[in-house]
Amino acid sequence: MNAIPAQEIKRRGIAALDDIIANGDVHIIRNNQPQYVVLSEKRYQELVAEANEAYLARVRASLKDVKAGRVKKFATADELLMALDSEDDD
Repeated sequence: MNAIPAQEIKRRGIAALDDIIANGDVHIIRNNQPQYVVLSEKRYQELVAEANEAYLARVRASLKDVKAGRVKKFATADELLMALDSEDDD
């Protein structure tokens, strides 16, 4: 894990990250605890793309469940809550 104290950034500015961010994400340490993470733009875009792909995969899986009839429909929220409660009792 790349880490840098917040005081170092305060002292040197954002340039304090230039060398260490080349080796990966940088954790900013404040009060002896990791508080923030700095990512390169490339890494940030990769994470956003991965999150979007995961979202689409979940939607696709849900649509397959609907098409295959593996869903239950409830007329009201109360019916849904009662069904969830009965599952907990099992």
